[in-house]
Amino acid sequence: MFVRAYLRASTDDQDASRARADLNRFAADRGLTIAAAYVENASGASLARPELFRLLADAHPGDVLLVEQVDRLSRLTTADWQRLKAEMAARHVRVVALDLPTSWMMASAETDPFTGRMFDAINGMMLDMLAAVARKDYDDRRRRQAQGQAKAKAAGLYKGRVEDVERNAGIVALLEARKSWSTIQAATGCSRATIAKLAKRLKAAEVSAA
Repeated sequence: MFVRAYLRASTDDQDASRARADLNRFAADRGLTIAAAYVENASGASLARPELFRLLADAHPGDVLLVEQVDRLSRLTTADWQRLKAEMAARHVRVVALDLPTSWMMASAETDPFTGRMFDAINGMMLDMLAAVARKDYDDRRRRQAQGQAKAKAAGLYKGRVEDVERNAGIVALLEARKSWSTIQAATGCSRATIAKLAKRLKAAEVSAA
């Protein structure tokens, strides 16, 4: 059994590896070692998370997928959550979350078959509940944000997110130098979505200049 830690933050401004110490402590308290950590900055509301699916591809049956909170794993819609659950079930991974005590038993390799099945069923129900709560929280925050923006626009106060011009100019320079996206991401700490947006902008400018 390998323990594979998954650490996620929603934006580039957040530290996705912030919870690493807590996960290491949790594992150490149970005599376990985290064999690999998968870190990414991506929305929990999207299934487009390469590191999460790399973890699942690397996993062996019985491995533990360790997260700080269930919402680090999912803020997905019901349909997408079912897809992710099916993938985890197909890989036979055990989901353990620090904020879900019923899942902690899944980190034990000594569970007898009956107890294991019982805790698996209980854990599955609790995961579904917390995933639904996480999605509702996401939808509520998005709705409040949209209402706030609409109100600010009506008052002539909303100007949108300020672009980091200096950073983006550096990314464009690296794109022009034909550096790989992975290299650019490592050098600037930006998301692949940002690189894609700037690459599209650069291509449009080249076409316009041609």
